[in-house]
Amino acid sequence: MAVKPKGLRKGVSKAFKATGGSVIIRKVTAAAYNTTTGAVGETTADTTVKGVVGNVAAREVKGLIKANDKRLTIAAEDLDYTPTASDRVVISSIVYQIIQVEITELANTAISYDLVLRA
Repeated sequence: MAVKPKGLRKGVSKAFKATGGSVIIRKVTAAAYNTTTGAVGETTADTTVKGVVGNVAAREVKGLIKANDKRLTIAAEDLDYTPTASDRVVISSIVYQIIQVEITELANTAISYDLVLRA
């Protein structure tokens, strides 16, 4: 019997809700350019999800990934968009930049997101 992506998405979400900690995924969208300051404004929208946080493995440290970075795994079912490096994550009041997004897929359907984070 083949595993259906929708069922697996829901299962991963349930597992994280049962065992994960609360984190905020902050979707960042560029807003109007301020000609006086030269800065681009931004708007944000927060979504609270459950996820599992850990340190990056020593073998992963190279290129963009540094030894102090964290890895957050969340269920794709819990977001209605794919996070990007423009977005941020808030864990215990600490705001993290998303350095890299890795997507676990089944039959071209996102199941989970692994986010590499830097404070």
